[in-house]
Amino acid sequence: MPEGDTIFRSARALHRALAGKIITRFETGYAHLARVHDNRTVTGRTVERVEARGKWLLMFLSDDLILLTHMLMSGSWHIYRVGERWQRKRQDMRIVIETADWTAVAFTVPVAEFHSATSLLRKTVVPALGPDLLKEDFDAAKALNKISEHSAEEIAVVLLNQRVMAGIGNVFKSEICFACGVNPFRHVETLSQRELEEIVHTSRKFLKSNVTDNAEGQIVTYTGLRRTTRSDDESARLWVYGRPGQPCRRCGTAIEMRKQGVQARTTYWCPACQPLERSAGPFR
Repeated sequence: MPEGDTIFRSARALHRALAGKIITRFETGYAHLARVHDNRTVTGRTVERVEARGKWLLMFLSDDLILLTHMLMSGSWHIYRVGERWQRKRQDMRIVIETADWTAVAFTVPVAEFHSATSLLRKTVVPALGPDLLKEDFDAAKALNKISEHSAEEIAVVLLNQRVMAGIGNVFKSEICFACGVNPFRHVETLSQRELEEIVHTSRKFLKSNVTDNAEGQIVTYTGLRRTTRSDDESARLWVYGRPGQPCRRCGTAIEMRKQGVQARTTYWCPACQPLERSAGPFR
């Protein structure tokens, strides 16, 4: 399930493989992208840089052409050496960007658009994103203000709002609330300033810890499953997500699960560690 950490790692790997290289081959299963290629020719352009903005991935090409993609639930970018066998079926291919050395393939990516710098600002949700938790210049004060603007909403719903903070998905949402000892169904207006600051701090800490770069500049597309606990046990890498009915790793109470918000996203929590009426405090 791609969240901000996954997109960040994908963008970093794509940038290392493609930046500064000339595109020798472009292929797509999307007619609207093919039309742009027919009119403006993607091949021959240089990949200037690849970056993540929240859950969006942007590939900047020379002569003001930007490929914008969003993975939603099941999309992914793969990187192969030219001629290397793909790990997924060709029928899942949506985009191919190839240079002399590397082939980048977007599989089952549901959202893909070409933009100029101007149209990117005018026609997409990207400019409206909240502070990006994985950016070096992340503005915690701005994030706190944006959370406070949603005082009547449940905190876990607000955490998924990319216009508040960019990068949090359904897994991190539940994990952050647990680590802060905050019930995910509490309204923002019931949270203290200290609780809100802890939520922002933990959000950034969790995402950053899952994009740690130990590759020393190498092109690495997979660094293991997402982890929020300190456990070295792969079966104990998350606190509550995906564990309904199982004992809380902190107190032993059965983890609960419920659909939440208008999108009916699944939320997991421990009723003992995250009481509705108050905060239990952060779990260090």
